[in-house]
Amino acid sequence: MKKKFFLAALLSVFLARSMAQLAPPTGQTFNFTLQDCINYAYEHQDTVINARLDIKSTDYRIKEIIGGGLPQLNGGAQFQDYLKIPTTLIPGDFVGAPGTFIPVKFGVKYQSSLYADINQLIFDGSYVVGLQARNTYRELSQRNYTRSKIDANVNVTKAYYQVLVSDEQIKLLDANLAQLKQQLDQTTAQNKQGFVEKIDVDRLAYQFNALQTQRENIVRLLALNYQLLKFQMGMPIDDNLTLKDKLVDVKIDENLAGLNTDTTFYKNRVEYNLFETQVKLNGYDVKRRKAAFLPSLSAFGNFTSSYQNNSFGSLYSNNFPAMYVGLRLNVPIFNGFQRTNQLRQTEITLQQSQNNLYRLKDALNLQASRARIVFFNGLQTLNSQRRNQELAREVLRVTKIKYQQGVGSSIEVTQAQTALEDADNRYIQGLYDALVSKVELDKAYGRIQ
Repeated sequence: MKKKFFLAALLSVFLARSMAQLAPPTGQTFNFTLQDCINYAYEHQDTVINARLDIKSTDYRIKEIIGGGLPQLNGGAQFQDYLKIPTTLIPGDFVGAPGTFIPVKFGVKYQSSLYADINQLIFDGSYVVGLQARNTYRELSQRNYTRSKIDANVNVTKAYYQVLVSDEQIKLLDANLAQLKQQLDQTTAQNKQGFVEKIDVDRLAYQFNALQTQRENIVRLLALNYQLLKFQMGMPIDDNLTLKDKLVDVKIDENLAGLNTDTTFYKNRVEYNLFETQVKLNGYDVKRRKAAFLPSLSAFGNFTSSYQNNSFGSLYSNNFPAMYVGLRLNVPIFNGFQRTNQLRQTEITLQQSQNNLYRLKDALNLQASRARIVFFNGLQTLNSQRRNQELAREVLRVTKIKYQQGVGSSIEVTQAQTALEDADNRYIQGLYDALVSKVELDKAYGRIQ
């Protein structure tokens, strides 16, 4: 019985593995450069897609505003069945019975009508201002779309660099592990021959194990960084992504000339452009409130076909048409100073937005100065960490030679190895900080669009 159960279980495992091998992969595979990742985000990132949809929505809103000045045509139909025709009292004087009232029923049992109304706006100040502001509405939505693209660009670039830096960190750890493994093997062999103590082997083994654990942690973080990059791109997590660019290809000190001399860079910032657009819209709002004091003029017309009969079958045999046209002038005279107070509110809002725009200019200048200083400091730190890394590597090399020649101790070798690992970590952190500060610098000077 146990044998049959074992065979059935083994067959089930075999079939499951076979089906898994035949099943198609769930995700696609992409090999992207940084620019490829950014372009992918422009097409798939949720915030960018929604901002692009806002542009379409704004276009429909503009068409709605324009439609308010086009002829407005409405039609309808009506049918009435007088279950009891209304009675009207007329003076008896009409029939020779003064002082009395005679009940008379006017009308027929069935009535029906078809009608059409048309209205045409001739002049309305608010409508004219709305037409003037339509391009500004479109400009606002387009600049919001640009801002969403810039945010996506920055987030994707930072995540891309994080992957490259993590990959570089793994390469450094692999080089240190290979070097440490060779040293551990040599020391172990020397211990077996009685040339070194067991504690020297234990020190190296401890250091090797710690470095191996650190590498495994970085590998897991690298996988997480890939997921973060795909998230920023709007790519499904199940898709496979590899990067074409290498860290050595990234030029973090280019295009820095002229940053100190460019005093109008803030005009390239989308945040400044958005505030400018908002000031324009607030100005149009003031004009709209002023236009509310002006008269408005519109034309209207109506055509009605009326049908009446006591017989439902003959209801539509007789038609009694009616038609009229006219003009309607609306002159605002007094509404409790509401229009005046509304105008004052919009004027204050316009002043506030102008003040905010002026303040934003100073804030963007301060942000750019800070980004420039942080970048230069980061660049100097990176260069210093790179030199320290080379020095630590040289110190380790010399320390090993001294140890092998019997004029140094294993503790010195361990300390030199630890110093190199610390220099590597500081270099990796400095590299990432410099890359991120370069992105922030480009954003601060409006070079990312």
